[in-house]
Amino acid sequence: MAPRRAAPGGTGARALRDVLGRYATGVTVVTCAGGPHHAPAGVTVNSFTSVSLAPPLILWCLALSSRSRSAFTTAEYFAVNVLAADQRPLAARFTAPGDRFRDLVTRPGPHGEPLLPGTAALLCCRRHDVVPAGDHLLILGTVEHHARTASRTLLFADGGYHEGPAPMPRADQLAGGGGQAR
Repeated sequence: MAPRRAAPGGTGARALRDVLGRYATGVTVVTCAGGPHHAPAGVTVNSFTSVSLAPPLILWCLALSSRSRSAFTTAEYFAVNVLAADQRPLAARFTAPGDRFRDLVTRPGPHGEPLLPGTAALLCCRRHDVVPAGDHLLILGTVEHHARTASRTLLFADGGYHEGPAPMPRADQLAGGGGQAR
């Protein structure tokens, strides 16, 4: 089989976005409880990654133009809700204008951050740092609580949503550890 050659990427922001869109990412909704001057806030995010296991740090990106910028830069705690494959409507809901929590049943996290129902995974974090970077803010969080389910994840690539693979067994299940959640 002949090797594949990359097509020219073009120029401009749209062309760059198309090239970056070839990389599949998970889809999350990041939420915070707000505060004295803020209602609960939530945004759909696919620019999310792990940074470190020791200490447990994650990072996500928030546009400087986001209406939720003030809420997330002042909230001490936030939750990263990793969406399950059947949660496309939640991804769309948290990109739309208006009250994103209206008629949505959530439960409070350890510090009051809204936790969404039916997600594939969840990370509850304390804000570690906020770093300006171009037209976004990099928000780093220290993971204080995390959980996962057996749900397939929602992925985003090439401008559309896709279903992720079935989750792998946990290491303790592979090693014959009984599979009991701790």
